[in-house]
Amino acid sequence: MSQSVDTLIEAAWVVPVAPEDTVLDNHAVAVRDGRIVDVLPIDEARRRFVAEETVNLPDHVLTAGFVNAHTHAAMSLLRGFADDLPLMTWLNEHVWPAEGAFVGPDFVRDGTELAIAEMLKGGTTCFNDMYFFPDVVARTASRHGMRASVGMIVIEFPSAWAQNPAEYLSKGLAVRDDFKADPLISFVFAPHAPYTVSDDSLEKLRGYADELDCAVHMHVHETAQEVADAEAQNGERPLARLARLGLLNPSMLCVHMTQLTDEEVELVATHGASVLHCPESNLKLASGFCPTARLDAAGVNLGLGTDGAASNNDLDMIGEMRTAAMLAKTVAGDAAALPASRVLHMATLGGARALGLDDQIGSLETGKWADLTAVNLDRFSTQPVYNPVSQLVYAASRDQVSDVWVAGRRLLQTGRLTAMDEQDVARRAREWGRKIDENRRSRQPTGKQS
Repeated sequence: MSQSVDTLIEAAWVVPVAPEDTVLDNHAVAVRDGRIVDVLPIDEARRRFVAEETVNLPDHVLTAGFVNAHTHAAMSLLRGFADDLPLMTWLNEHVWPAEGAFVGPDFVRDGTELAIAEMLKGGTTCFNDMYFFPDVVARTASRHGMRASVGMIVIEFPSAWAQNPAEYLSKGLAVRDDFKADPLISFVFAPHAPYTVSDDSLEKLRGYADELDCAVHMHVHETAQEVADAEAQNGERPLARLARLGLLNPSMLCVHMTQLTDEEVELVATHGASVLHCPESNLKLASGFCPTARLDAAGVNLGLGTDGAASNNDLDMIGEMRTAAMLAKTVAGDAAALPASRVLHMATLGGARALGLDDQIGSLETGKWADLTAVNLDRFSTQPVYNPVSQLVYAASRDQVSDVWVAGRRLLQTGRLTAMDEQDVARRAREWGRKIDENRRSRQPTGKQS
């Protein structure tokens, strides 16, 4: 007897991610109540299931939705604002002053909507965010049906969101309580970086993280200067400091990690921390190279992120996969380092595992949420198809993403967003751009243009 399902999605190739390096030709994914019921051959699926909707994708690879493991979503409104500058100049002289002038609930809402629209169109179904006004980030993501891991940010200096570390913590925890029943929204602690958060604040945060079994998401060893300054000021490298404070553990998500000794690679592996790799941002800011092949060989869980659009300058996970794969080979001096299937794992299940969501998303397995991405390979640039995973990582572009589902809800259909007003999102982004640029020009000396 046939079983009823909400959706049956048939594709030329289904890539379940787990087991890794598996490609299922002419398979279907059956979805009921937002979750995957089965992954099976198309002919068998048609016999077993009666679907309210059948989606046929004869030229597509269907895989798990991408998990953008490190973002500052609202900073999409600062895309291109201060390019071609080193990190600390970029932060101190441009980004932080602009944020001081403009960041508030409206800025975060509109910037996050812009980021969600861009990410959905590129196949991302979950993002891990670190920014001010996490309540607005959570509410915006939930309203648009997007899955989000929201950072409860902690930093020593005041902002429009909070005045001191104690207030950052208390307000973040209150937001977490407000959204605890929302299946799309989860939370991590998000201390900004070792150089902006004190030992006292980190120890308090660690206590909460241990009590709540909550991950900690932090920029670590992003630049050589950061590490050198820490050694000069404190006599120890930032990673050693985090280990001393009890933060280096399986709940720790270390972002960037471009400055690592062999001993530190082993330290991360021994303590079970995850590394969230942002290759394009690191390249653009000349921050350095994360030794992903060495970390992978040591057994470290790797996720992939874009960082914010202000330093990348896009939120394109397909492009990020290609850069991550090629950079890893060059840094390792080994063309076999980080093959396409491994990079796809980083962009999906690796990120999910870092966020503690790997039992819910990140691969196409029965019982998991139906967070799915379909990419049309019927383009000159991705033909012929010998290996759809290789084509996805090395040849495809994000404009080939045709359809995206989050928890079984189709948020992108044949390239169009179904739950967002694309023109309105773009209009508000342009308005912010005019205001921010006018403010920048008013603060410049007469005759000087950037």
